[in-house]
Amino acid sequence: MRIPSEDSFTSRLRSAAVAARVGLWLGICFVIALATGLISHYAQGDQQPVPLPTSPSWLYQVTQGLHVVAGTAAIPLLLVKLWVVFPKLFQPVPRRVREALPTALERGSIAILVSTSLVQLTTGLLNVAQWYPWGFSFRATHYALAFVAVGALLVHIAVKLPIIRDALTGDVDDTAHDRPNARRAGPVSRRGVLVLAGTSALAAAFLYTAGTVPGAGRIAALSPRSRKHGIPINRTAHSAGVVAEASSSSYRLELVHGATSRALSRQDLVAMQQRISTLPIACVEGWSATGEWRGVRLRDLLDLVGAPPGRDVRIRSIQTFSASSDTVLPANFADDDRTLMALELDGETLSMDHGYPVRLIAPDRPGVMQTKWVSRIEVLA
Repeated sequence: MRIPSEDSFTSRLRSAAVAARVGLWLGICFVIALATGLISHYAQGDQQPVPLPTSPSWLYQVTQGLHVVAGTAAIPLLLVKLWVVFPKLFQPVPRRVREALPTALERGSIAILVSTSLVQLTTGLLNVAQWYPWGFSFRATHYALAFVAVGALLVHIAVKLPIIRDALTGDVDDTAHDRPNARRAGPVSRRGVLVLAGTSALAAAFLYTAGTVPGAGRIAALSPRSRKHGIPINRTAHSAGVVAEASSSSYRLELVHGATSRALSRQDLVAMQQRISTLPIACVEGWSATGEWRGVRLRDLLDLVGAPPGRDVRIRSIQTFSASSDTVLPANFADDDRTLMALELDGETLSMDHGYPVRLIAPDRPGVMQTKWVSRIEVLA
């Protein structure tokens, strides 16, 4: 099999003018995904030096939705970008060391950028589908590789900045930075390639966001759980191994503040004053849905053990093997009147899969941190 050379690719569509424009859109997607991803990562941390706000209650719903939309739209843009610059892989390396070093730096940064981008976007898409055919932590890996990708992107932009600037300020049909052998007209114009890239990105984003558009859920191919009625369920009680303990008559919700403690049955919770909060629950996978939650205000429970306002609280679940089974709720969330230990959802008793006998629901908090099957609430010093 004959190995192609740079001369094998003669289409004028593979030009710096096209690559720069697609790269600009791709860069915008990456910046949005990075910024919103950092918010999500911070929101999931137990230690928040500056707690995120509880209002508006839909803020995390928007930022995480933007994160997944930007990542989804970046997939077709990255594929178009790789197609345009593919001949560069076969460009001869300069023989002089002085010229070879910048070339090696450029290609090395591109190799890192392309490989990390492919891993980020692929694993992110599989996370939306909730399919994890790997043994590493998705969250930790996704977070770490984001900085590798951004570093490689900055090096790539720095090396290519003069060409990028000329290409973006010039006409898309300008051939000043074309490869000498790129003389063959393509089946469409360069503007046609850009329209195709932009349309593909918008279509991919729509296939995801359709899950939140009334009447369009059936075509939400990239967010299948958003199509179901009601609040989606990521982990069932059976898969969490909590059915026996959650349904036991001996279940008690333990409240602890220093040396003071109370143990409440579900009947005790039902007998307390009930509150209603209409709040969205938004998953790290990007889907979100709003429900009417009814239960006991968390602040009322903290008052039972004499906990003063302004204290973080630790929320512990019956389940033990999930990373979110033991989390810290910042004080502003614990004291918010909308934060409930929910007993009902949409007018019905909380189902076992939604967290029966009681679950946390708080405004503007990642869904994975809305702890189900709560067994203990501890006021921290």
